[in-house]
Amino acid sequence: MAWHYLLAPPFIFLFFIFMYKNHFFYPLRKRIKSAIPSSLPVVGMLPVLVANLNRMLDLSSRKLRGSNGNHFFFHGPWFLGMSIFVTANPVDARHLFIDNFQNYPKGKDFYEIFELGGDGIFIADGDTWKYHRVKAQLLMSSTNFRVFIAQLSREKIKNALHPFLVHASSQNIVIDIQDMFLRLSFDMSTNFIAGVDLGTLSKDLSENPIARAIDEVAAALFFRFVMPQPWWKLLRALGVGHEKRMAAGGRILDHFIANVIEERRREIIEGRDAPPSMLRSYMEETEVQESYKFLRETVINFLFAARDTTSAAMTWFLWAMCRYPHVEEKIMDELNSISKSITSDGLAVFEAEQLEKLIYFHASILESLRLHPSTPLNIRSVLKPDTLPTGVKLTPGMKVVASMYAMGRMKTIWGEDCLEFKPERWISKEGELKYEPSYKFLPFHTGPRSCLGKQIALTQIKMVIAAMVYNFCFEIAEGHVPEPKFSFILHMKKGLMVRVKKR
Repeated sequence: MAWHYLLAPPFIFLFFIFMYKNHFFYPLRKRIKSAIPSSLPVVGMLPVLVANLNRMLDLSSRKLRGSNGNHFFFHGPWFLGMSIFVTANPVDARHLFIDNFQNYPKGKDFYEIFELGGDGIFIADGDTWKYHRVKAQLLMSSTNFRVFIAQLSREKIKNALHPFLVHASSQNIVIDIQDMFLRLSFDMSTNFIAGVDLGTLSKDLSENPIARAIDEVAAALFFRFVMPQPWWKLLRALGVGHEKRMAAGGRILDHFIANVIEERRREIIEGRDAPPSMLRSYMEETEVQESYKFLRETVINFLFAARDTTSAAMTWFLWAMCRYPHVEEKIMDELNSISKSITSDGLAVFEAEQLEKLIYFHASILESLRLHPSTPLNIRSVLKPDTLPTGVKLTPGMKVVASMYAMGRMKTIWGEDCLEFKPERWISKEGELKYEPSYKFLPFHTGPRSCLGKQIALTQIKMVIAAMVYNFCFEIAEGHVPEPKFSFILHMKKGLMVRVKKR
């Protein structure tokens, strides 16, 4: 690769940053910042992307709603060959992820961006991916594993969540509930994946180096995704910026994973009893017992996936409870109708089987995920030339992005009231849950790569949220306005600041 090509993207990007900040260019800056994605000569849509990075989900949704066929092409600078097809059309989604699934792998670029995860289930394609998926599916579909997840969730609610919320309510302090959910999800994830409870959800909210490393790596990975490939590769070669922090975070994670693998190995050799976990289950199988690479990739892939997606879903759902009191009241009525156990502190804990009976509660979670899917974008590469059912022609090397965030806001899919939070849209006249095709409702993806942890995630969300809203009241802090963060995971940009009161 020629050096002038390698160095071009950073200088172009810096030029636009200068243009954006400099008062001389203020009128142009203002136009760019208020624009929906539109192409400019030579530089394409890159200036609009840079100026509106934290608003890109909503801006692209507006463009998709106004476009013919609910899709458009994102074009970067012409000399970088950036051409990305963006869609919010269920017909496109079905073709991409189900009907012609084999033609749309994650791709080489995706693999390079997420190199830290190796050949793990969320990164690999082909036979490697199939091998990971079969093993994960066998484990997650077993009754014993689901019972373990429910028991783990109940114990964390009693021993960590309840004490933290009691403390917050007694102190009358404003807390970031998103941070709390991240800590809770992280503790539960490390427990069921690796058999380790790191106890990050505590009254003092002390920082954990493993959790911090995951945050650093996630930020660097997103930086790789939005920046031209030659730039982040140059930063990686120089060992500076996000790349330096990702390398450091990767070393911390590798050290942690090596330690837990060794601990599980000693347990098996010595015949010690230990709580079930994904890692131990895999290690007890002879064909993977010595495969450190496989075990490492399994742990690191599921750590990233399980922690962030579940915590994001719970954050947006609690925000909905605060914003729509009538929804909370109906959920409370349902919770009052089922049995529950009372702890020594006088707080209620619900069983997973009981919560499965609650139709409105389930519908409310689906409605929250419709408007705020934990993973707002699904990214694929084009392997062979193809024509979509909507007539769009795609060529090899292109990137394809399905916006689940935009799909939840399309009148053509959900009707004129698509922007309203309305759990009733999921309930039939007979009072049963309505079925919606997975290519129309994509929070858990669709097709061969649909989410294996869907039921586990829903169980944890129901048990945690039920224990929270039944025992406590939550009020959004005055002046706090939640905003979606443009990232791989739909976190809130400034967290969710709330006050907690015991009912």
